[in-house]
Amino acid sequence: MANLARIVVDGAHRSAEHPALKLSDDVVTYGQLDDHTARCARLLRSLGVEPGDRVGVMLPNVPQFAVAYYGVLRCGAIVVPMNILLKGRETAFYLSDPEAKAVFAWHEFVDSARTGAEAAGAEVIPVAPGEFERLLAAHEPLTENAELDDDDTAVVLYTSGTTGTPKGAELTHANLYTQAAILADDLFHMTADDVVLGALPLFHAFGQSDALNAPLYAGATVTMLPRFDPAAALETMQRDGTTLFMGVPTMYTAMLHAPERGRFRLPRLRVCCSGGASLPVEVLRGFEREFGCMILEGYGLSETSPTASFNHMERERKPGSIGTPIKGVEMKVAAEDGSPLPSGEVGEIWIRGHNVMKGYWRRPDATAEVLTPDGWFKTGDLAQVDEDGYFYIVDRKKDMIIRGGYNVYPREIEEVLYEHPAVREAAVIGIPHSEYGEEVAAAVALKPGAAATGEELRDFVRQQVAAYKYPRVVWLVDELPKGPTGKILKKEIRAPEQVSAS
Repeated sequence: MANLARIVVDGAHRSAEHPALKLSDDVVTYGQLDDHTARCARLLRSLGVEPGDRVGVMLPNVPQFAVAYYGVLRCGAIVVPMNILLKGRETAFYLSDPEAKAVFAWHEFVDSARTGAEAAGAEVIPVAPGEFERLLAAHEPLTENAELDDDDTAVVLYTSGTTGTPKGAELTHANLYTQAAILADDLFHMTADDVVLGALPLFHAFGQSDALNAPLYAGATVTMLPRFDPAAALETMQRDGTTLFMGVPTMYTAMLHAPERGRFRLPRLRVCCSGGASLPVEVLRGFEREFGCMILEGYGLSETSPTASFNHMERERKPGSIGTPIKGVEMKVAAEDGSPLPSGEVGEIWIRGHNVMKGYWRRPDATAEVLTPDGWFKTGDLAQVDEDGYFYIVDRKKDMIIRGGYNVYPREIEEVLYEHPAVREAAVIGIPHSEYGEEVAAAVALKPGAAATGEELRDFVRQQVAAYKYPRVVWLVDELPKGPTGKILKKEIRAPEQVSAS
C-alpha cells in the first residue's frame, strides 16, 4: 500500500490519455498529472524538503491543488491543507504549528501566505496558471515515489477548532488509501466512465477523500468547481455529464431552491452523497424529485479520514439515517464508560477501524482524550441505533440544550422546521434563560419569495413536539453563517436582543 500518491502513478499506467481533471475546458490527463506531480516532487527536493517535512497547500479547487498535493506525497513529505481565505495571523499558526518547510499559495492569496511563512520560516511557492507549469517544466521528474510505511503520516488536517486553537489530525497513507479504495469500490462502484463534481473544498477531508482520492483511485474524471455556486454547479454537472456528486446539506438546499434549476437536466447523475452535517429529510426528498437521482447519507469526521458509515447502495436506504459502518469499521453507541447501549437509547458514537487517525499532531493530551488504549475514537456526537444496526445522529454532545432539566436535541426541532413550506434553512440553539437555564431558540432563513413570521413558525413546531421542546424564540435572517465547507456555524449565531429569553 504505502505511498498514497501511487494512485496517480497507477492511473497513468492504466490509461495515460484519460482525463483525470477538468476545469471548464482545460483538461489534465492521467499521464500529465503523473508528470506534473513528479516534477513538483523534484521542485520540493530542490528547496530542501525531505521525507517527513511538512508543506502547506493553500490552493482552491483547481488542477494545481492535485499537482501540489500528490507532489508533496511523492517526495515523502506531509501535506498541510489550508483554507485559501485564511488571513496572515491564521496562516502563521497553520505553518508554524507543524513547522512547515514550504507552502504552495494561490497567486491571489500569496500575501496572506507570505505573512505566515515569514513567521514560520517557510518558503513560499506562488501558484498561478501558466507560471506554475513553467516552473515545473524547469525540473526533471522525480519518478520514484518516496518509500514510506503504511503508518507514516500523509496529511495533517487541522480541525475547525470550535474550542481553543485547531488541532492537527494526523491521517496516514494507509488511512487515506484504504478510504479511497473502499469509497470507490464498495460504496460508489466507481469506474473510469464516472465523472465526479469536485465542488467540496479540497482542503477538507470530505473533499480530499470523496471527490479527489477515490475518483483518481478508480480512474474516473474529476470536474472541478473553484467556488460553489448553485447555478454554476448545475451548469457544470450538465455540461460534463456528472455521474456522482458529493456535497453538504447547504449545497443541496441551495441547488434545490436555485431560481435557475429548471433550466438544467442531469440524466447521467446516478447517485449523490451527503455528509458533513445532517441532511433534512424534506431537502433529500425534494432534491431527488427535482433531479431524478438518489441521495445517500454518510457520516464521518476529519479524524476518521472521514467516512465511517454510509447508506450502502445494495442495502435498504433509510432517509434520516447515517447508515451502517463501512467495510472494516466498527461503530457503537456508547455509555460514559464505553459500554454499548441497546437500540433506541441515546449515547456517544465511538468508532474503531482502519480509518481512525494516528493522533493529533504533537498533542498527546488531546489525543488521549479522544482515543482509547484499544483504538476507539470518541466522536462527541450523540446518536441512537435501530434494531437493524442503522445509526441516527441526534446531535453534537456540545449542542444539546438542557431546558429545565429536559434534554432537547436541536436536530429534531430543525427537521420539523424544514417541513414548513417557507423554510429554506434553520438552526436551533440554546440561549440563556433565568429560570430554565437554557431556552430553545431558532434562526430561520426563508425561501426566495416566501413569507412567514417567527410566531407562525413557533406555532408550527409547537403543534408537533412536546411542550418543553418547541422554540419559544424564533427570528428570521437573510443567511445563516457558514464555514468553508458550507456547514452552518451555530457558534456564530446570536439572538437579537429584542427576542432574547429572560
